[in-house]
Amino acid sequence: MKLQKYTEHCYAFTGAVTIGYCVKEEKGLLIDSGLDDSAMRKVIRILEEERLPLDYCIITHAHTDHFGGARHLKKKYNIPVFAPKLERAIMENPILEPIYLFNGAMPIKDLRNKFLEGQAVEVDEELSTGNNSIGPFSFDVIDLPGHSYSQVGVLVEHILFAADSYFGSETLKKHVIPFIVDADQTLESLEKLLHISCKGAIPGHGSFEENIIQTVKENVELHEDRMNALVGLVNESPNGDTFDHIMKRYLDLLGIKVANVGQWLLFRTSVTAYLTSLERKKHLSFSIRENELIIQPLYILE
Repeated sequence: MKLQKYTEHCYAFTGAVTIGYCVKEEKGLLIDSGLDDSAMRKVIRILEEERLPLDYCIITHAHTDHFGGARHLKKKYNIPVFAPKLERAIMENPILEPIYLFNGAMPIKDLRNKFLEGQAVEVDEELSTGNNSIGPFSFDVIDLPGHSYSQVGVLVEHILFAADSYFGSETLKKHVIPFIVDADQTLESLEKLLHISCKGAIPGHGSFEENIIQTVKENVELHEDRMNALVGLVNESPNGDTFDHIMKRYLDLLGIKVANVGQWLLFRTSVTAYLTSLERKKHLSFSIRENELIIQPLYILE
């Protein structure tokens, strides 16, 4: 983990997950808090070494790698935490993530881990879209859903902390299918990013760039390629195929070998998001046949 400086007031801790940091008038603001206590201790140690303050924390979305360290901040340092409304509900009740991944049932033990169920943390105040102020900091909160239900980006003095609205090129290659809950919102958020005026941006996973247009376009192209490949598989079975069989064929097509139940459920969520988008566009339909969920093409795309 390294502390990188971009402007007089804007920094980021870079590593597996980006943690934004801003300093102004001897006050410090974190944007996200890393996976767990260990990540937050590293942040605090670096800030102490650099004699930089820490007074507030914003969470962009309720995925554990972005909010898991917030409880440590609250417990040890009584630092107020701010988050979007729906993300707040998950942060305060983090079992909700393994619950929704497990189709709403109480999750199995394998899903009750720090990567899918963060440490519960009480949020002090909800963020609203548009201009916000916390202490000496004035910033814009930008709705960027798709990766998470009500994810936001934070624009501070023309630096965009973009959360997971887009991924760096290397991260895209690594994950093959990025995690999303809504494909249409994901693409809408990526389109929005292309029109945000800023001096530079940094994603939750990736490097700072002054011009993010090419990287954002890579994200758009990947999602479009993933959906085209999926609709191609669906079209191969004019009479329909089971969801589970399509899921297996799709992962095989992309060369993905799933290691555990949690990973498979994360991929399933993204695949379902793509299928839902295609259903909205009337490319396919969902039905039940002989007690199985069937995906059937409505017409064959050329």
